[in-house]
Amino acid sequence: MEGGRTARAALTDVKTRVDRAAARVREEGTALEAKRTAYESFVRRVAAVPTEPAPSGAPRATATTGAQFRAAATGGDGCRAVRKAFAETVRPHSIADVDDPESLSATIRNELTDAVADALAPATGAAFTPKAKRAVVAEARTQRAGVAVTDRALDREAASLDDAAADVEDVTSWVAAAERTPLSELGFDALRDRHRTLAAHRERCEATVADRQSFLRESTGRSAAVEVGHRALALYLYQGLPVNYPALSAVARLDGVCESCQRAVRAHLVRRA
Repeated sequence: MEGGRTARAALTDVKTRVDRAAARVREEGTALEAKRTAYESFVRRVAAVPTEPAPSGAPRATATTGAQFRAAATGGDGCRAVRKAFAETVRPHSIADVDDPESLSATIRNELTDAVADALAPATGAAFTPKAKRAVVAEARTQRAGVAVTDRALDREAASLDDAAADVEDVTSWVAAAERTPLSELGFDALRDRHRTLAAHRERCEATVADRQSFLRESTGRSAAVEVGHRALALYLYQGLPVNYPALSAVARLDGVCESCQRAVRAHLVRRA
């Protein structure tokens, strides 16, 4: 229909795009599960670190400056234990895809907060006070919750991809099978039926694109503070692939194949009318 080898190459490309997207989702799912487990381990280890009394004359706590986490430059054994726990649990998963790893303090700052990073910074020699401990544990749990939300968004992305992949498989299988019979061997009625079937497949492609676009406009989360936009997640997931939206591009390419096939069938129908 589209032209033997050209059609087969196009169909292979369509399936490859969807398969690569699905592989990225699986990879990210594995990474998220490992990071969630790492945060759970980090929280347990921090909970086991003994707290230290704040030195006398410590600055009054203020939520805006993070001073509640800092004390005079004494003590620091607890903070060192927390930094070590973070380095051995969360950090490997945070810098796994970074070519030039940042410092431990920078990773703590990026994963947790500026205030927590300042509280744990070795230069301060700060005491690991009960208030500092609560702050570290609370922020780690917040980050763990964020990982859980991202994981749920990833599950929804996988389901959306599965739906698109099922449509792609059905249409590509039909086109591949139809390609085995030259149009010249088909009668007028068979050509007309093929044209109608191709039209139905194109409508299915359009519906798949519409569903996928609608999904990308949505988000997963319990609140604006802990929410993952599906479009942003897709852009992150597929940034290493040739196209930003592999499922959409695959279905669009498949629709193009069906359109080309339709034109070829229509040409035969006109000649025989």
